[in-house]
Parts: sequence; structure tokens; C-alpha cells
Amino acid sequence: MTAFALALVLGSAVAHATWNLFAKRSSGGAPFLWLAFALSVPLYAPIAIAVLVVSGAHIGPIELLWMFVNAALNVAYGIFLLRGYRAGDLSVVYPLARSTGPVLAVVGAVVLFGERPTALALAGGLSIVAGVLVLTGDPRTLRRRGAGTAVAYALLTGVTIAAYTLWDKRGVGVLLIPPIVYEWGANVFRVLILAPLALRQWPEVQREWRSNRIAVLAVASLSPLAYILVLTALAISPVSYVAPAREIGILLGVLVGARALTEADIGTRSIAAILMVGGVIALALG
Repeated sequence: MTAFALALVLGSAVAHATWNLFAKRSSGGAPFLWLAFALSVPLYAPIAIAVLVVSGAHIGPIELLWMFVNAALNVAYGIFLLRGYRAGDLSVVYPLARSTGPVLAVVGAVVLFGERPTALALAGGLSIVAGVLVLTGDPRTLRRRGAGTAVAYALLTGVTIAAYTLWDKRGVGVLLIPPIVYEWGANVFRVLILAPLALRQWPEVQREWRSNRIAVLAVASLSPLAYILVLTALAISPVSYVAPAREIGILLGVLVGARALTEADIGTRSIAAILMVGGVIALALG
């Protein structure tokens, strides 16, 4: 990975951890998501249109399909993530969700593409599993501690991360859709997908805006930026390098959750996050 690509991924990790903090502090849910998606469309429209005109990129039915599927996966991702945040601590949900995505992507590559991971890659997977065990403790206590729902939503979030990572690599790497155009078009579809739900819950949408205006604006600006940076890195670097490198955001998420939200057990959670990061790095090297 080049220094430029690494800088893109690290910048994305900062933006991603920051918008996750704002999302955790809000009440969350579909109204919040719809507001963030809707506001991001006019916010990024001038840049996306300018890039499309200057690049001369072709946007036809296939490219629109790729954006739509990305939108559907990201809507599912956002709903699972926000529900996880309502059920448990950010420093549990965030690292668990972000660490399982690369592992599932490896499984998908084996099943779909016939890839055969090396011993080092398998060791990386075991390291991630160990990190999950350290993070959640004895699985038998999850129900008693009330964390089972949060863990379930975090794992569902990881599934969607793996799915859209594999999908988006083809979008920007093979179809050559400019990253900002890809993300902006997907955001338009996200607004349309959630619009019926937002209209049915319009009083909640208005209440969300009144109560969490700053959080909505923060997510609307930082969430697209975070993924535009990742897409740009994917366009110029192998996914096996980009996907693990962006998991540095796990450490940021743990620190943010512990310091800004005063969540407990930072020592244990930091050890778990380090194991997870070591695991995804081993996956890349393997």
C-alpha cells in the first residue's frame, strides 16, 4: 500500500470513529439515518457533479445497479449499527462489528472465488476470535449482562460490511465509477429507500432534527467522507490491504467510547481491540 493510500485509510478511520460517536449520542433509528442521508445529498452534490463532468465517467444501468445494491446494504448496516448502539456500549459494538467484517470477507472469498488463505491468515482469524472472546467475556453471561442483543446486531453489521466491501471493490476497481460519484449516487438511493418509512414516522423525524441536529449534521458530513476516502484507496490499492488497514478505527472507537462516553472496562476492551487489529493485519499479510 502506498503512503497516499494509507493516509486515505487513516483519515477515513478518524472520520468514521467520530461520526460513530455522534450516532451513539443520538437516539438513533431510521428517522436519524434518513435525515443524515438526505442532508448529505445536497452537501456533496456540487463536488460529485463536478467530478462526473470532469472525469467523463459513464453511468449506465449497471453502474446504477451497483449504487442501488450498495445503498441497500448500507441501509441495513446503519440500522443494525444504530440498534446495536441502543442495546450496548459503543466500545463493544463498534470493534466487534468492524472486526468481523474482514473475517467474513475472507470466508466469502474462499466460497465465491476459490481463494485459499495461508496459515498466517488463519492465525489472524483466530486472533480476531480471541479478541471477541476477551471483549464479550463468557458467552454464557451475555444474556444475564444484557449484552446479547448488542452483540447480535454487531455481528449482523459485520455481515453487511463484508458484503459491501466485496461489492464496492468491483464498483470502483472494475466498473471504474469515481468514488465520490459512487457514494453520492448510493446516498440518493438510500434516501429513496428510507423515504416511505420516514414519511410514516414524520413526527419522529422532526423530533430527531430538533433534538439531535448537531449529530445529524456531523453524520451527514463525516459518514460519506469516511467511505469516499476508503473507496479512493480501494480504487488504487488491493482490497486485502485496504480492508485490514481501515480496522485501525477499532482502536479509535474503543478510546472514544471509553473517554467520551465514560464506558467501563477500557483495559480489557483495549486488549481485545489490539488482538482484533493484529488479526486483520495477519489476514492481509497472509
